[in-house]
Formats: sequence, C-alpha cells, structure tokens
Amino acid sequence: MTLERPIGALHSKAMYARDAASIATPIGLVRVTGTADRIDSIEIVASGDAVPTDAPAIREALRQIEAYFARRLTAFDLPLAPSPTDRGAVLRQGIVDIGYGQTASYGALATAIRSSPRAIGQACARNPFPIIVPCHRILGAGGRLGAYSAGNGPITKSRLLDHERPQGGLL
Repeated sequence: MTLERPIGALHSKAMYARDAASIATPIGLVRVTGTADRIDSIEIVASGDAVPTDAPAIREALRQIEAYFARRLTAFDLPLAPSPTDRGAVLRQGIVDIGYGQTASYGALATAIRSSPRAIGQACARNPFPIIVPCHRILGAGGRLGAYSAGNGPITKSRLLDHERPQGGLL
C-alpha cells in the first residue's frame, strides 16, 4: 500500500489563499481578486452584492476605485500582479501612461512604445485590470470608440470616458 504525501510536501513554496471583494459603482459591480499583498484581477460584473474583505491590498483597491468614481482620484497606485512577460509589462505601462481624461489611438500608442496596433488591441482584450490599467482610454482610428472587453463592452467604455470628461459648464 502506497501512502500519499501530505499536501504541504507537494509544494516547495507557501501557497497563498486568494480573496475577493466587490463594490457597487456607476458602471456595475466591480469585483477585485487577489491576496493580502497584491491584486490579481478586476472584473466588472452585471449584478451582485458588495462584499467586504480583510485583505489589505484588496481593501485598498476598493478604496481607490471608490475615490475614482467620486472624482477624488485620477491615478491608481496598487500592487498589481506582474505581467507574465516583459513585453506585456511594456504594453501595460504604455496603457497606464495615458492620463486621466486623455485618450490615444491604438496606432499612436503603438508608435510611442514601438509596438503594433494589433499588439495593443490584444493587450487591451487580455487586460486583467480594467479601470486600473485604463484600456478604455484607447480609441480606434479617427476617434472611433472601438471594442472593450470588460463590463458591457463599448457601453462601459463610453461611460468610463464620460466619467473622465471635465465636469462643469454654465448653471
């Protein structure tokens, strides 16, 4: 009879439990998944209830997302899970560098970071951190809205861009 090894013996490094929490926002429920010290993913979901967490990194992400929608925050500072590749990190940083209230075309961003528009589009489609890594700020040629892989697609993208437009005007 062969005995199985204890689970702890199967892993050379400690495994960390993932946690998740969510917050209601104007674009739907935003669910943040991660550990005590980093964010692994963000989803915009159609419905559900807000769920709290004790994980510090996730609590901070929810706080910053809430501040973003309250117009008190224009740049995020969160411990995101690293990109799986060096090229992915360059693409992610290029997207992050598009400032609040600004937009760039796929082509312009590709030129700026020496990439291709297709690579930018693929990075946006696979973006695990919508809102935080603001792929909603990337537009098609001629200012076309283009696709968006989170929430309700282009509707969510349009609402995020509207949120970032300067407020004000005549009373």
